[in-house]
Amino acid sequence: MKRITIPKLLEKYRKGEKLTMITAYDATIASLVDEAGIDMILIGDSLGMVIQGHDTTIPVTMEDIIYHTRCVSRGSKKALIVADLPFMSYQVSKTKAMLAAGRALKEGCANAVKLEGSMEMVETTKLLTAAGIPVISHIGLKPQNINVMGGYKIHGKSAEDAKKMIEEAKAFEEAGAFALLLEGVAVETAREITETVSIPTIGISSGLNCSGQVLVIYDLLGFNPSFNPKFLKVYADGHRFITDAVRDYIEEVKLEKFPSDEHSFHRK
Repeated sequence: MKRITIPKLLEKYRKGEKLTMITAYDATIASLVDEAGIDMILIGDSLGMVIQGHDTTIPVTMEDIIYHTRCVSRGSKKALIVADLPFMSYQVSKTKAMLAAGRALKEGCANAVKLEGSMEMVETTKLLTAAGIPVISHIGLKPQNINVMGGYKIHGKSAEDAKKMIEEAKAFEEAGAFALLLEGVAVETAREITETVSIPTIGISSGLNCSGQVLVIYDLLGFNPSFNPKFLKVYADGHRFITDAVRDYIEEVKLEKFPSDEHSFHRK
């Protein structure tokens, strides 16, 4: 099967098919979610937290994103690959944004980029799309603004906030974004945005009415039992599966059960 292109993705959207996106940061996981049939793989700046162990996404660099995007692009053969632009790689100027997005495609082999922002990012989005760089605009809760927001909060809860977000969504659509990522948006506002624009909305912590959904792979697999926000559904007990397997390995090594003759080589 050939890689999913943006026209193919939009065709699915127009047919009313729900779109699926998941994060991945390495070739092995990318090949697995690819085999499962995911539409889009996002190399999120969430790697700063789940891969690098930071408390926020702020420390992630463009080099980090390029490295992990390149790994994912080698492991995936089917999904559309979207690279997150990290903090301060695109906010400084439109030129910096163009260079960062271009690197994501040229060096990381991404098919598209995602960038956070409100109205201040509309002109940047227009510039990128005019240059042939596909863009997903990320609105609502913006993790790169965590120091301004003072925490992870749901957006669009008031009529005034909802109106502002709908205006942002329309502006990004007009600027050429092919999709919107809605994070931490009140269900009603996410539905109104989805009904207003004619491009897909991909939700996380934004309810059922978006055109599709995205989750972090490690969250979906239950790697961290202490991370259990309301929006998350855990589909596997990855934490227990891995720790049990490693404990079995440790025990067999200590008891000299591994490697057995089956796993050993002999002289002829």
